[in-house]
Amino acid sequence: MIEPLPAPVSSPRSGRFLVLAVVFICAACGLVYELELVALASYLIGDSVTQASVVLSVMVFAMGVGSLLAKRLRCRAAVGFGLIETTLALVGGCSAMALYATFAWFGGSRYALVAFSLAIGMLIGAEIPLLMTLIQRVSRRAAGDASGTVADLFAADYVGALVGGLAFPFLLLPQLGQLTSALLTGAVNAVAGGSLVLLLFGRDLSPRARWVLLGANVLVLAVLALTTAMVGDFEQAARRAVYGGQVRVAVQSRVQEIVLTGKKGGPLDLFLDGRLRIDARDQSRYPAALVGPALDAGPHGRVLILGGGDGLAAREALRHPGVRSVTLVELDPDVIELARTDPELAALNGHAYQDPRLRPVIADAFGWLRSDGRTSGTYDVVVSDLPDPDITAGTKFYSQEFYGLASRVLAPGGRLVVHAGPVASRERTFWTAEATVRAAGLETFPYRATGRATGPTAGPDRADGPADSARDWGFVLAGRPAPLPLAAAGARPGVRLPAGTEPLTAPSEAAGYPPSTLVHPRYAG
Repeated sequence: MIEPLPAPVSSPRSGRFLVLAVVFICAACGLVYELELVALASYLIGDSVTQASVVLSVMVFAMGVGSLLAKRLRCRAAVGFGLIETTLALVGGCSAMALYATFAWFGGSRYALVAFSLAIGMLIGAEIPLLMTLIQRVSRRAAGDASGTVADLFAADYVGALVGGLAFPFLLLPQLGQLTSALLTGAVNAVAGGSLVLLLFGRDLSPRARWVLLGANVLVLAVLALTTAMVGDFEQAARRAVYGGQVRVAVQSRVQEIVLTGKKGGPLDLFLDGRLRIDARDQSRYPAALVGPALDAGPHGRVLILGGGDGLAAREALRHPGVRSVTLVELDPDVIELARTDPELAALNGHAYQDPRLRPVIADAFGWLRSDGRTSGTYDVVVSDLPDPDITAGTKFYSQEFYGLASRVLAPGGRLVVHAGPVASRERTFWTAEATVRAAGLETFPYRATGRATGPTAGPDRADGPADSARDWGFVLAGRPAPLPLAAAGARPGVRLPAGTEPLTAPSEAAGYPPSTLVHPRYAG
């Protein structure tokens, strides 16, 4: 049934303002949904560039489809817009929880990500044509001034997108978290859309249409409110599904999600953004292989650790005789606080933060090397204990520029050691990192250590295989000239490696691998 022509609006200017205000709110909500999908997908799946590309491209395509489909609703613009906003509020508000649920209980969320991107994009795309129809109904502008109406509409839309884009990272995410932010945004979306239609165009609707629209909005708001009340229980259940039933600490810092699992007094695991950072079964092997060869290679009075807020690398460095000072640069203060105060984790890192020789610095490693690193003096050993290079956020720490900055703080004869990810499963990534270190003017000695667990960067994604399968860690020891630690049986002449480690020889194809730079990262996602 076609809606009757609306009765004259008592104040067209007020009506126009109300429509533009709702355009503003809807645009802000739409961008929050978009950013929430990108952020959660980057955390759950990894490789933020790929996930952002998938979400944005699918949503833009879907918006075009939704805009075309909305043409059929222009004759019932008010009811159509109200129902679309109600549906968008429900789908967008629950999208974060649905994505997390598919990841926790089914092991992956890629298909759900594409489905929600399509659905939300189509609903957002249908908004503008219907809002254009509605604003023309209440506007006094002449038909010849349609361009002015379009300009006002898109101005409100773009400003709303700006507000939503800034509110998500600076207000919603740090204050409310992913799930509650999405649910609250859905509630705002439903209230805005329903209020516009019922207050401004309600008398033009049939009684049945009014009750349907009112009932739909009340139902959606009730669902969102009930779901919000259950967020805490849902998060606990999802964490148990992902990490097991022994979650001891779960903190969302301003940088990442921090989860510590394990029984009190027993072995523990530390996960950062879902990726295993410490496995108690291999807690001695990885830091010993990372730090030991670099310190044994020569003087090691001053040590710089980039990353490693858990304190395990610092523990290994402080154990070596002759270490006078250790500077640890960590981005997340909450990781340091946990490593300092949690009894089990503090015991695991040997209470390193109580050692007066350790000086923690809260800073981004790249930025610190560019600024404070210039005035901090030189170091005998620089340890790069940072996320894997195939994690998009970590690629800058495996760039030629980063290694160039690190080499500037090396004392004469100093050494740089880099954790460069597993060799067996990501051979090209490892040898690209080795080529990048060489491109920074350092001579390299690659080696690897084996372990039972997935290592410092593997997460609970079931696609990665069982957590107790055999894995390896690849390292690159570098210096100017080439580092030559003490000799030991089975190693390259002049090189001593801990038990369970072995030197590596580059495959023939690695000779052609180009270095990775900030503007041309070459690590596969």
